[in-house]
Amino acid sequence: MWASKSYPSLKPLGSYISDLLARLRVFQDWIDNGPPNVFWISGFYFTQSFLTGVSQNFARKYKIPIDHIGFEFEVLDQEGDMEQKPADGAYVKGLFLEGARWDRQQMVIGESLPKILYDSLPIIWLKPGESSTFLHQRVYFCPVYKTSARRGTLSTTGHSTNYVLSIELPSDKPEKHWINRGVAALCQLDD
Repeated sequence: MWASKSYPSLKPLGSYISDLLARLRVFQDWIDNGPPNVFWISGFYFTQSFLTGVSQNFARKYKIPIDHIGFEFEVLDQEGDMEQKPADGAYVKGLFLEGARWDRQQMVIGESLPKILYDSLPIIWLKPGESSTFLHQRVYFCPVYKTSARRGTLSTTGHSTNYVLSIELPSDKPEKHWINRGVAALCQLDD
C-alpha cells in the first residue's frame, strides 16, 4: 500500500527507509542553508521538474525561448562537492552506471571492471544552452532511469514514471558498442 504513494524504488524496506531519511536530510539542509552547490539528482521525487527549472532559469536569464533549450553534459573529476555553483546550469551527483564504468583517467565511458556491476559517476555539470548549437560528437546517449527496472508507465503529465532523460557521455567507441551492452545510468541501486 505504501509503495503506491512513494517515489519509485526497488529497495527492500530497511534500505528504503534509510534512503527516505537521506532525502529528508537533504531537503532540510536546503531549507536551512539555501540551495546546495551540487544537487543530489537521485533525491528528487519528480526529477523532470528540477530539469525544467534549470532550463527555465537559463531561458529567463538569456531571454531564449525554453523550447530551444537543451543540455550538454560535462562529467567533472570531482566526486563529492564543489566550492561554488556554476554560472549557468547545475551540478548533479548520485548516478550509477550499469554495464560500463566511468574511466577517470581518460574521462570517457569505459568497459566494466570484472565482478563490478555498478560504477558511481562523478559530479556532472548540466550545461543548458541552445540545442541547435550542440555538436553531439563522440558521445553515447546514455539513458537515465530512476530504478534498475528500466521500464515505466506514462504518468498523467506525459512523463515516464522511471525514465528521466539521456545524458551524453564522452566515448572513444561507437555508440552501438554501449547500446549492445545495455549501458544505462541509474538514480538508485536496489540494495
